[in-house]
Amino acid sequence: MPNYKKIKVIINPSAGSDEPIINTLNDVFHTHDVAWDVSLTHKFGDATRLAKEAVASGQYDLVTGYGGDGTQMEIANGMKGSGVPMAILPGGTGNAMAFELNIPRNLRQAAELICTSQTLKSVDLAKAGDTYFMLRLYSGVEEGQKTSRKQKDKFGILAYPLSIVEMGREFNHAKYRLTIDGETIEEEGIVCFVVNAGSIGGVDLSFDQKIDVGDGLLDLFMIDTSISTLLSATSRFLNIPIDQAGLHYWRGKEIVMEVDPPQTVWVDGEYLGETPITIRSVPAALQIVVP
Repeated sequence: MPNYKKIKVIINPSAGSDEPIINTLNDVFHTHDVAWDVSLTHKFGDATRLAKEAVASGQYDLVTGYGGDGTQMEIANGMKGSGVPMAILPGGTGNAMAFELNIPRNLRQAAELICTSQTLKSVDLAKAGDTYFMLRLYSGVEEGQKTSRKQKDKFGILAYPLSIVEMGREFNHAKYRLTIDGETIEEEGIVCFVVNAGSIGGVDLSFDQKIDVGDGLLDLFMIDTSISTLLSATSRFLNIPIDQAGLHYWRGKEIVMEVDPPQTVWVDGEYLGETPITIRSVPAALQIVVP
């Protein structure tokens, strides 16, 4: 028997491919005798509002969303700390959290998982200023310089350092002052990543296979065009145990990022603002259905 007798489904109708979402969900949930209803999003913020309303109503055993990582992040924002489990129905291009948690990318299989799995994983969020995120924050990249989906699909995780090398002449080195759990580190760099979940989505590769979205820690990587940082980054990305793997890499629960000159900051691909900024881990913020 399924753990969840009544489910709220939030669908982003602009996400994913042209597939029969409602028919597929109805078929699976009907087979498992699960009651469910659905709401559609129309603009940014709708998924968070709908998730909050579902949790506050007390009517649902679980809330799930069909959409990409942006939709999943909105739903997570509406559910954090509620104690109501969340599930993921991958419907985006990258689906990084589905990769991270080993959730099937096929809609029918993901729906079946909701009805059959007895397993929940405690998942951390991260908070940057007043914004919560699931995946990653990075600084020092302008809109036209972001690593593209085409680059990620072609080169995998190596797309990040390769794109930095390719565009290195366009970047300015900045002086970073990172205070990690009270310890201050000063280092020059071009891009700094703060990672909560390792998967980059779209391809089954990770920033680092050791990153655990449930360990209560944030992972930091510094990259510039020097051989030292590129060897460090690629060795970690490819899980190669060489001497440089531990360089320009740190872990912590709270990071204060100060940069001279101030740098642009992005959270899960969305513009957040400029440094300085404080980023904190929010341990076990969610319970998510996993295999």
